Amino acid sequence: MERRKVLRAKPDTSVAKAAKLMAKRNVGAMMVLVEDRLVGILTERDIVFRVVAKERDPKSTAISEVMTVNPQTIDPRESLGRALLIMHQNRFRHLPVVEEGKLIGVVSARSAMDPDLEEFNVEEHRRRHYMALR
Repeated sequence: MERRKVLRAKPDTSVAKAAKLMAKRNVGAMMVLVEDRLVGILTERDIVFRVVAKERDPKSTAISEVMTVNPQTIDPRESLGRALLIMHQNRFRHLPVVEEGKLIGVVSARSAMDPDLEEFNVEEHRRRHYMALR
């Protein structure tokens, strides 16, 4: 779960501003909150499919108009495996983590893969080194 990279916005934020913030922080989703309550999630796919593909003006379109409303969430006491299963079954890549009604983080498919990707990189390096010794 990522706590430090959770990007938050209000529903009236423009899609253009949201996209710029997402690009700056290098994240694929933004949590949309009213006060401390999660009301939606805006993803890269939402921007592409619901704004760009429909030729909507990102500067005048509020994220509340194109976000996924009331996204599915997971409790922090649930396992990473459970989170990955939920994401796989529902075909999404970001799962907000909510505890007692408050957003505390996000599980993303990319962050879940990072340890495996690191292991893959180490293994690739080891194999290259071994082949160079032969």
